Amino acid sequence: MAKKPNFLERLTGNVPDDEIKKELVEDTQTEESSSNDWLPDSEGQLTIDVYQTPSHIIIKSTIAGVKSEDLDITITNDMVTIRGEREKDEEIKAEDYYYQECYWGAFSRSVILPVDVEAEKAEASLKNGILTIKLPKIEKVKTKKIKVALE
Repeated sequence: MAKKPNFLERLTGNVPDDEIKKELVEDTQTEESSSNDWLPDSEGQLTIDVYQTPSHIIIKSTIAGVKSEDLDITITNDMVTIRGEREKDEEIKAEDYYYQECYWGAFSRSVILPVDVEAEKAEASLKNGILTIKLPKIEKVKTKKIKVALE
């Protein structure tokens, strides 16, 4: 069996076209057989960005096709869980797909936060298919030095 070309070899074109075509056919056959193995109860996982500002932790996720009322966001001091469902607006037979990369159905994502946040002051917005969650950081008690008095 010939060595499968790596991503860099395919990207730079150092692989004969017939090897790439063969690989695409193998990948497609693998995808077709594995797509039938999905359990109806399985959930997709969201991709997210998590970053900080001086006063907030920000979480962003692309969730196009989901209505705000179909989202459930749970926040504790150190964790955020986002759940929802993306519904198909039409039924398409599996054999009619050329590619099926979009995830349809229930999804969720839990994130352990790098710092504690004030859950009750969190805000979420959905604009142009992008969910943004702003979580205010809990202000840490500043260290205070005191002098010891001699008696």
